[in-house]
Amino acid sequence: MVRPAADTFETKTDAEVWLTRKEAEILDDDWIDPDAGEVPLCEYGATWIDERPGLRPKTVTLYRYLLRSHIAPYFLAMTVAGLKLAAVRRWHKKLLDNGVSPVTAAKAYRLLRAIMNTAVDDGLIRRNPKRSGTRQACNEGEAR
Repeated sequence: MVRPAADTFETKTDAEVWLTRKEAEILDDDWIDPDAGEVPLCEYGATWIDERPGLRPKTVTLYRYLLRSHIAPYFLAMTVAGLKLAAVRRWHKKLLDNGVSPVTAAKAYRLLRAIMNTAVDDGLIRRNPKRSGTRQACNEGEAR
């Protein structure tokens, strides 16, 4: 299927360079469909939980609670591709500022990281915005 470029180009050479890069991504099996990550984050998260039949019932209950009570209220309108590291940092801080225990905030943080890791594996996004600095942020949250 032919897709239009996301931008216009100042010169024909700029357009050809962009096209060459996209063709290389396709040949290297590294191309990500720009529309693939447009699934709502909370919907993807709920599906993520449902697709793990080996989880203990208590874990499923915990994950659904974390998604419903601590992730969905903040990221309700967010898509998987729209999630950025700055938004995750603000969300984590807001959880702590609103009195969520550091342990619960860290669990929600880890759940969101796992969901986003799967989005990378599923080819919805190129990289997880939570991979860089995640451990540090969890440690900061746990230390409060």
